[in-house]
Amino acid sequence: MSKAQYLLSIPSVRERCSLVFAKALTNELTNFDTDLSKIPSLVDYLSQIIARDYGTDYASIPPHGRWQHFNVGGVARVEALVAAWEADQVSLTEITKRLLDLFVVSVLLDAGAGNKWTYHEVGASADNVYNRSEGLAVASLDLFKQGAFSAAGDVQPHQVNAAALAALTSDFLGKGLQVSHENPLEGLEGRAGLLKNLGKALSNAEYFGSDGRPGNIFDYLLAHPTTDGKTVQLTTLWDALMSGLGPIWPAGRTKLDGVSLGDAWPCSSMPQDQGEWAKIVPFHKLTQWLCYSLLVPMKKYLGLTFAGEELQTGLPEYRNGGLLVDFGVITLKSEPLKQGQEFGKSDIPLFTPDSDVIIEWRAVTVGFLDYLLDKVNTKLGLVGDNKAEALSLAQLLEAGTWKAGREIAAEKRPDTKGPPIAIASDGTVF
Repeated sequence: MSKAQYLLSIPSVRERCSLVFAKALTNELTNFDTDLSKIPSLVDYLSQIIARDYGTDYASIPPHGRWQHFNVGGVARVEALVAAWEADQVSLTEITKRLLDLFVVSVLLDAGAGNKWTYHEVGASADNVYNRSEGLAVASLDLFKQGAFSAAGDVQPHQVNAAALAALTSDFLGKGLQVSHENPLEGLEGRAGLLKNLGKALSNAEYFGSDGRPGNIFDYLLAHPTTDGKTVQLTTLWDALMSGLGPIWPAGRTKLDGVSLGDAWPCSSMPQDQGEWAKIVPFHKLTQWLCYSLLVPMKKYLGLTFAGEELQTGLPEYRNGGLLVDFGVITLKSEPLKQGQEFGKSDIPLFTPDSDVIIEWRAVTVGFLDYLLDKVNTKLGLVGDNKAEALSLAQLLEAGTWKAGREIAAEKRPDTKGPPIAIASDGTVF
């Protein structure tokens, strides 16, 4: 395996981020100070949120995924759509493919929306207004139901095709997302570009079939030689997504030996004396977010199981990372704080996605999420004889860190509810 291939693999994410996390534990980061004495109060906060929402019924906590965002406000939108398909006698295989179509497009649209954008659900009451991830989820669902991503929208709107995405424009997408001067969405051009690039990538029939549908990746998984009955290797899905969706990334991303690495970046806290490859820390957050999200319908409707789910890491994004900052576990050092405030012209420091601050922040976030999983399970008593009930990382992300990151942000910054460190979103970094 070449160094580039390694950095595109899922094991590389945890292994490489652990090198930065090790520096966090000894307070040797470049851009942040670390205070581990703040961990107990953070663990208490996470445990209280889990208890508030789920009591001790830990088995009922769903894995983190896009599904829950579609159902914001307690409205079972996905279930209603599936029920309509079932009433039309659509097969379980086709239902699953349609959901995979929807989830892929929706996740691709799910970069940071900024603090100003909102979305009013089509056909709903005036109260059904959402923002951020949930707003983008509902908006993408509305567009999907309208046939915006289908090459045969009049005949079969509920699918996604290469041809439809390749013809998509930013004006069309902006109209669908209700973007205006008064309702700005960060990174609209970047989102439209990703969807157009997805249209090109879907022409790869090996993964996406002759009609270029994301959902056809299911056929590839079932036919793969590593698949045993209904047990699929997670790495098979991972490799298909990394290879099949690799062409969607914009030019200018990190390369090694001519190979584009996507969401992988050089970081000052990585080894600097072992060659260029060793300076790079991979995240591949979009692919991980897709994996978490796509597993759900394939498990639910077709009874598939996936071997190797434990290879996935926590998601290095601003809710999980912001939680660490808001609890004082990590704190920006004075010089990068000053630079970020000057760049953002605000008390909230702003950085570009490729800045060393953001890369280091994301890397320690991955490490701390594993660290917190052990601490929370211990706090909840899910150890020893109760270890079988222990929360998975996907459950902690869903019921704990992501939700807690949002809630503490709203407490500390009620005007914007935004993160303590801002990223200048171009719509392509997640």
